[in-house]
Amino acid sequence: MDVIVLGLMLLSLTIWLGLLCFWGQFWRTDQQLEVTQTQLESLPVVCAIVPARNEAQLLPTTLRSLLLQDYPGSFNVFLVDDRSTDRTANFAEGVAHAVGKPQQLHIISGVSLPPGWSGKLWAVEQGINSARLFAPDYFLLTDADIEHDPDNLRRLVNKAVQEDLDLVSVMVRLRCESFWEKFLIPAFVFFFQKLYPFRWVNNPNNPTAAAAGGSILIAREALERIGGIQVIRQALIDDCALAMAVKRGTGDWGLGTRRQLATSLSSLPQCPMPSQGHIWLGLSSLTRSLRPYNSLAMIWDMVARTAYTQLNYSPLLLLGTLVGMPLIYLVPPVCVILGAVWSNWAIALTGLLGWLLMTFAYYPTIRFYKCSVWFALSLPAIAFLYTLMTLDSAIRHWQGRGGAWKGRVYPNPDNL
Repeated sequence: MDVIVLGLMLLSLTIWLGLLCFWGQFWRTDQQLEVTQTQLESLPVVCAIVPARNEAQLLPTTLRSLLLQDYPGSFNVFLVDDRSTDRTANFAEGVAHAVGKPQQLHIISGVSLPPGWSGKLWAVEQGINSARLFAPDYFLLTDADIEHDPDNLRRLVNKAVQEDLDLVSVMVRLRCESFWEKFLIPAFVFFFQKLYPFRWVNNPNNPTAAAAGGSILIAREALERIGGIQVIRQALIDDCALAMAVKRGTGDWGLGTRRQLATSLSSLPQCPMPSQGHIWLGLSSLTRSLRPYNSLAMIWDMVARTAYTQLNYSPLLLLGTLVGMPLIYLVPPVCVILGAVWSNWAIALTGLLGWLLMTFAYYPTIRFYKCSVWFALSLPAIAFLYTLMTLDSAIRHWQGRGGAWKGRVYPNPDNL
């Protein structure tokens, strides 16, 4: 038994060493938009698209921050009221008048969701179609729960223009105030970066593509080149699907693998494909999401909504996750305990080394979110919960309850 346990621990330790040394430095938090401070001589025309469904409570803060962007160029906001029942449109109009920007806000009443579209993307499509009258150079795709730093748009535009990027996106700072948010939200960002290492995303020679839906600046020409939002109209993980389409450079990519594009498959292709679109993804410490996740149930539902989608609805990938996550995250602390009980210090010390390595990897994210270092040591327990959420996501999918959001259920992109 000792030999088996030690073998599993050595395998886990080898995996962690490989991740830290060769997996795109995913654990670092140095890819941040705030580093960019250059100024432009001429400013592009930008139109923001905000899909909003029952967001009246947050709009007084979030919409206000968007309308008050410190951007000297032409900037208009198109808020698409996605059939809300809480007077979202009225609140939005009131915010615009309160900040003296009524001419800058355009409220669009969303029409019924047609077959083959997810609700958010249909709202985005309506906003983009209306904004085309302003001939924008860029579209800012953002969510109604995002409070933008006053300089966020200017930094996004500067980054895109200075580095000739087709898409610039930031993972906004997620709310991290309650116990469950501190316990689980930083890990959500950590796992996202492990799935899509930002350095790989930002490397035009690497096929990895991802974006964060809360704040995406995309060039109009790039969007037109891939065929518009409609090429990802069935995507539940729409931000990563959009980034994938832009980086591949054409909407024709994926016609034979529509489901793969729609679900934003994260695995890399067997043979790297030449990149035609340049994208950048980083963190933001200033622009933040106000969406509260005060309970385990709320975070559980958020993760379970798309976790199985990330696995491309594959039972084999699910099985690999259910085996791989415990091997990587649970074996080290279990070995520490077993080694101490059995007085086998080789097992205990090897397990402790593996535990320290994962703590070292997680600590930069914990520090970024200004949480206690003890949360970094809790990564094994956190990973166990995320594994259960992934399993629950698969069960919901099999029961036809997958992809539930804002009162709509999208059990399978192939059935949209």
